[in-house]
Amino acid sequence: MSTKVWLVGAGPGDPELLTLKAVKALNQAEIVMIDDLVNPAVLEHCPNARIMSVGKRGGCRSTPQAFIHRLMLRYARQDKCVVRLKGGDPCIFGRGSEEADWLGAHGIAVEMVNGITAGLAGATNCGIPLTLRGVARGVTLITAHNQDDSSLNWSALAQSGTTLVVYMGVAKLAEIRQNLLASGMRADMPVALIENASLPEQRECRSHLNLMQQAADDFGLKSPAILVIGEVAGQPGMQLAAISA
Repeated sequence: MSTKVWLVGAGPGDPELLTLKAVKALNQAEIVMIDDLVNPAVLEHCPNARIMSVGKRGGCRSTPQAFIHRLMLRYARQDKCVVRLKGGDPCIFGRGSEEADWLGAHGIAVEMVNGITAGLAGATNCGIPLTLRGVARGVTLITAHNQDDSSLNWSALAQSGTTLVVYMGVAKLAEIRQNLLASGMRADMPVALIENASLPEQRECRSHLNLMQQAADDFGLKSPAILVIGEVAGQPGMQLAAISA
């Protein structure tokens, strides 16, 4: 495998959260295939690349995954330096492993470059530590959008004692609330609803599980957003510079 494709995490939106390794890959890139949630400011690091939008958004027109695979393969076989640039981290709900496996099966090596995921950055910017000694012994990242319509093990999640970080959950708030309550989670469990993680326009709303849907409606919560469900969302929080709504 002499040819290589870079699968690069662009982070949650703030271009200053790019890793040095991501910047290096972008500087070398000839083809950059970007997702919808990638901040255009990141592209200043790839001045000599052809930029191709291959976005995927729930409820919107999306680029078929098979087409993305074929594009990466086509340009890699032309010995182009190809970067597949993804919002957040390639391996956290980003299909990074899926794309790496497909390219590997077609003789193309892959180098993965991690990015900061929105759940971590959004919570931190709100002063919420996802783990906290004596309060939250771990964190569980889940998506409310399952391609195969399979159901999560809500009982295990509700009883896990970990902070739950829910991606792609705005359209399923009522379902998340109902399933967690039915599985034994306290109605007054603290919840943080965080929109546009890490960006200047980041907004947050604090509520409780039983009032989560109404709070989101009153707040006008829109995607992209993450939900932080757990005791840490009700703690005083870390003393950080605030991001204005």
